[in-house]
Amino acid sequence: MIGEYNIYCDESCHLENDRQKSMALGAVWCPRDNSKDIFKRIREIKGKHGLPGNFEIKWNKISPGLAEFYLDIIDFFYDDDDISFRALVIPDKMILNHVAFGQTHDDFYYKMYFQLLNIIFLPDHTYYIYLDIKDTKSIIKVRKLEEVLRNSKYDFSRRIIKSIQQVRAREVELIQVADLLTGAISYVHRGLRTSTAKLRIIERIRQRSKYSLLHSTLPREPKTNIFVWQPQKRLENDG
Repeated sequence: MIGEYNIYCDESCHLENDRQKSMALGAVWCPRDNSKDIFKRIREIKGKHGLPGNFEIKWNKISPGLAEFYLDIIDFFYDDDDISFRALVIPDKMILNHVAFGQTHDDFYYKMYFQLLNIIFLPDHTYYIYLDIKDTKSIIKVRKLEEVLRNSKYDFSRRIIKSIQQVRAREVELIQVADLLTGAISYVHRGLRTSTAKLRIIERIRQRSKYSLLHSTLPREPKTNIFVWQPQKRLENDG
């Protein structure tokens, strides 16, 4: 049976020279028919905590006063069997040698996005992918990512990947959830402990997922799927 799914993507510390050690990409996905109900439920949780419906869930907005709200969002994610999350982590951007592999950091970024999403796709399903608008140049990245993904699946008729489009994260609750979960993974891998509220959120994710968040899970882990990428060693005399 053909299923339709929405995939919502976000990233953390993905720029080449942002002085952050680790980079993380994240994707949250759900059945397309269920997305409106999920958005509605998230807005209800916002209302429960006295927040307006347009309050934007963001990892960087976590504070002691909002900790209980964010814990409720984490519990909602784990209680709803229709929502899944996958993260890809590059533990140390400092050791990347793009020149040795004949690539730019942007090329590497697309390769990592492919690794993030490729395991989600099933050949008998169709997918609609949503990315947060980052800047005026991001449409170029969207078109390039679309080309890379479609070519990898020989999906020239657009049967598997129906569309990749940019949206404003503040208007799309599941991109906000992707931001929250990806931010948590990134925080763990950067070894940060600067916020007790954020550490509470991370501990709740660990409890609910039963993972440390530091290591790769099995490739088909259905709820909290993590892939910690490791670079290939390029031999000096590989010819």
